[in-house]
Amino acid sequence: MSTKPTRVLVLTCSTRPGALGPVVAQWLTEAVTSRAAALGVELVPVALGDLDLPFFDEEEHPSSGVYQQEHTRRWSAIVDAADGFIAVTPEYNYGMPATLKNALDYLSREWAWKPIGFVSYGNTSAGTRSVQHAKQVVTTLRLVPVGATVAIRIGEAVEGGQLRPDATRDAAGVGLLDEVVRVAHALRPLRERGRAGALSGPLPGSYVRRLTPDDAAEVTVLQRCCWVEEAVVNDTLAIPALHESLEEVRDWLETWHVTGIWLDGRLLGMVRARRDGTDWHIGRLAVVPDLRGHGLGRWLLRTAETSAGPDCRRVLLSTGAKSLRNIDLYRSEGYQSDSHDRPDGTTRLTKDISVRQR
Repeated sequence: MSTKPTRVLVLTCSTRPGALGPVVAQWLTEAVTSRAAALGVELVPVALGDLDLPFFDEEEHPSSGVYQQEHTRRWSAIVDAADGFIAVTPEYNYGMPATLKNALDYLSREWAWKPIGFVSYGNTSAGTRSVQHAKQVVTTLRLVPVGATVAIRIGEAVEGGQLRPDATRDAAGVGLLDEVVRVAHALRPLRERGRAGALSGPLPGSYVRRLTPDDAAEVTVLQRCCWVEEAVVNDTLAIPALHESLEEVRDWLETWHVTGIWLDGRLLGMVRARRDGTDWHIGRLAVVPDLRGHGLGRWLLRTAETSAGPDCRRVLLSTGAKSLRNIDLYRSEGYQSDSHDRPDGTTRLTKDISVRQR
């Protein structure tokens, strides 16, 4: 689980003056606010009419990610930061409004592997034909439409320009949000794999990216499961990785360069590094217990070494003085103990960085 709130955009799609869309969007937000708080969801209202998106005017195809227009870059940032969407849409002539189609067409990668739910409104069909039209488009963009929907028949639900109170409709709105959030969590590994900076990992299907403070929960779990064995072997519980709070983990994720290996949304291993003068410090090398012996630790160690700056002259790392398996790994990679065991029960190892290694 990520410590970052799930961000759901509530898109008001109609731009017609006096449209019912803002009223429906306000109803939805009010109906689901309590549930959103319980689920750790950040609801972000976005009115397409406020984006000032002209009809698609980029020279390059959206799949290129090359945007010349400032309005496109703003829209890209908004969508990219979202985990899911709820579109509040009317039906125009058996279809979705052109404003929604245009907003979808502007982007590509930013939509991929995110759920979208629909709240429709209209007369004869309560806007459901608009939703069916939209689903043909959103699936092409690798958006995933959820099954739960809310369809509002204007003649039955609207009085004096406002929605009549309706507990059943409120419950349907909550159910829609629940499904969007569940699918957003399920799709997260696919979204993560496509993140900027993610690279193929050492195991089939795995990927590697830099960890951030948003990954503090996964890092905390990984540390707790990996350093128990270290504690047993060295006969001590005085190991920081076993006691750090979520906030403490967030803090050092902010200042260290931390590489993580992921597979299907699971953090398999990590290593952190940072510079101190001409020394390159490496630490917190961890691999989940069930995948030890598959070369992940060695791969992470070498990856951390190669990220050292050109002015660094040596690599430093520490491990428990009785952690013989760790010490054997480091020595096989060219590390040597630079001193006797330290008072805290650890041993430090160093490795010179040669020009050839660079």
